[in-house]
Amino acid sequence: MPVQFFAILISFAQSNVGLYPKIFCSNYRVKKCTLTLFILGCLSMVSLLNFRIFVSSKTLKKGLTSLSLAIAAGLCFNLTAQESNTPITVPVSPSVTMPLQTYADEKSPLKPQNTEEVPTKVRFAKTANFDPDSVVKIARRLAQKPYGVLNDPLPPGLAKISYDEYRDIRFKPEASIWKAEGLPYQMQLFHRGFYFQDLIEIALVEGNQATHLAYNSGFFTAGDVLSQKLPTQDIGYSGLRIHYPLNNPAYFDELMVFQGASYFRALGKGSDYGLSSRGLALNTAEPEGEEFPIFRAFWVERPNSDSNLIVVHALLDSPSVAGAYRFSVRPGDNTHIDVEATLFPRKELVKVGLAPSTSMFLHSMNGRQNTDDFRPEVHDSDALLILNGRGERLWRPLANPKQLQVSAFMDNSPQGFGLIQRERSFEAYQDLEAHYERRPSLWVEPVGNWGAGEVVLTEIPTDSEIHDNIVSYWKPKQPIAAGSEFHFTYRLIWGDEPEVDDGTVIVARTASGRADIAKATPRRLFVVDYQVKAGNNDEMPVVKVQSSAGVITNVVVSRQPKNNGYRLAFEMDPQDAELIELRAELKFTSPREVETWLYRWTRS
Repeated sequence: MPVQFFAILISFAQSNVGLYPKIFCSNYRVKKCTLTLFILGCLSMVSLLNFRIFVSSKTLKKGLTSLSLAIAAGLCFNLTAQESNTPITVPVSPSVTMPLQTYADEKSPLKPQNTEEVPTKVRFAKTANFDPDSVVKIARRLAQKPYGVLNDPLPPGLAKISYDEYRDIRFKPEASIWKAEGLPYQMQLFHRGFYFQDLIEIALVEGNQATHLAYNSGFFTAGDVLSQKLPTQDIGYSGLRIHYPLNNPAYFDELMVFQGASYFRALGKGSDYGLSSRGLALNTAEPEGEEFPIFRAFWVERPNSDSNLIVVHALLDSPSVAGAYRFSVRPGDNTHIDVEATLFPRKELVKVGLAPSTSMFLHSMNGRQNTDDFRPEVHDSDALLILNGRGERLWRPLANPKQLQVSAFMDNSPQGFGLIQRERSFEAYQDLEAHYERRPSLWVEPVGNWGAGEVVLTEIPTDSEIHDNIVSYWKPKQPIAAGSEFHFTYRLIWGDEPEVDDGTVIVARTASGRADIAKATPRRLFVVDYQVKAGNNDEMPVVKVQSSAGVITNVVVSRQPKNNGYRLAFEMDPQDAELIELRAELKFTSPREVETWLYRWTRS
């Protein structure tokens, strides 16, 4: 049965930057950082000028200005800690009355460096009793008050440090939380500074007791680049990362990172950092500008020695909503993260995205027009996969469009959706540094009945791989009322894409080019390769190709012996259309599951 979907094209002028720039270090390469900093420095002015050329609406101008400012806020950094041999202890809040628990050598010369020189008020992650509903109660009380911008300025010397200076502040691995206890997890912290100005509070939870983790300058080392001294007062942190022996029992790999707004990302075994997730998406790609909620505080439960489970609680806040999140993390070949969230809207949430993912797509074999790159493909994800409420599998290859565009796929009670990196061969990317073949897929499995709504895909123009330009999420059909409590649960699977039954026919590759090899032509040739998982291609299917405009001709399906599958080829004459939605289906007489291929063509 054909899937019901509609697509909306939002015609903004092309910006030369993406929505979410990336400057990752440690397991995620730093690429063209100088160019990135220049772009970010000039972003608001350049973007606004671009819009003035094409758009006269004051609302859209304001929206892009907000979008430009949001770019700097929506970053996820990950800096490698340098080795050091100095042991250290963990400080707690000055208000703690219980004995100080140490996590390293008690004879360390580095004792907690906090003083009462500039006292800092702990707002959320306090030393106090803790139970599974503690963060929910805090979020409920927070939402009952008007949103307030927290004023936690950094000391003047740190407030304006450069990117290179910020990189120079490294967490000491020997200071890792739980390192001396022989537990299956360790935790490291991120310093504030550069783009990460917000104070993020952190507490350690053991049993029914939460203990505030105060800032300690002794946790960090600074090299010759940073000219400022690290502060002594409790300035908090900007995020955290969790380590686990994922690939080697003798080494604690990075497993998960929380830093920057409500961004987080994780790894499966053998993968490198790629796409990210967020707590919530609000007003994405809207003219009035996107709103970025922030995780203001974290409570991290002490892991058990005989379990691979670690639990992180987070408090979300923004002008429109407060929320409580619980992340239950189990690493493995695929890392599973169960997310339980409760939202407390201050305002009605109309353009809200649940379980959002953010990725990068620059080009692939189905979109290389005007591409000057030695690599055949460059992307963290190559398609959006949807398993809708009727059990139909939809495969929608991603694009790097000339104009920002939004597609919405209507559904009821979806079984799953996610941004998938299906192409796993080095030959497809030819990048010895980035290794895009190692980037994880991220699959979202709703728990319970999510009701009616739509999977939304946003594709943003970009001319560089340092920009995240792809966003996907679930948008409920009904707005979430102000003053209500909205609870939802889902599972995130980081690593390989979902397994399929033997005999399932999936899309292996999408490619396109001009239809006439002798001369230039507006007609396009599409080639779609299918693969039979653990089966054979002895039965020839009947193919059906549909388009919302233009003319489809020369439809041919044949066996593809190289991948034990099929090859579909057809030509499309767009005529005078600017946008065409394509759909292809293979039909077999024998019962088997087959992915439906969807594609959006836009005129270059």
